[in-house]
Amino acid sequence: MKAIVDLCVVPIQAGISVSKYIAACEKVLKEAGLKTQLHGYGTNIEGEWDTVFAAIKRCHEVVHEMGAPRISTIIKCGTRVDRDQTIEDKIRSVEEKLKKS
Repeated sequence: MKAIVDLCVVPIQAGISVSKYIAACEKVLKEAGLKTQLHGYGTNIEGEWDTVFAAIKRCHEVVHEMGAPRISTIIKCGTRVDRDQTIEDKIRSVEEKLKKS
């Protein structure tokens, strides 16, 4: 089953800047072969359910290995079985409606 996920990984007690941890997670997601789209407060991910969630688990492992003692993660996940849908499809649909208004 294909999933589109919005992921926000927040290392706790890891200092003011967390960009190095986010970069490490982005690397994990790319190595898993997932399609991603980084945004200001997280990453959109597109892929097969098991691959996506295995990669999220690996992100936690890597961030802990980097020294973060705690992690808080927010995950929003959507699935469809009636048709294939991509991140771009979802964005395009809203943008088309904005043009009409």
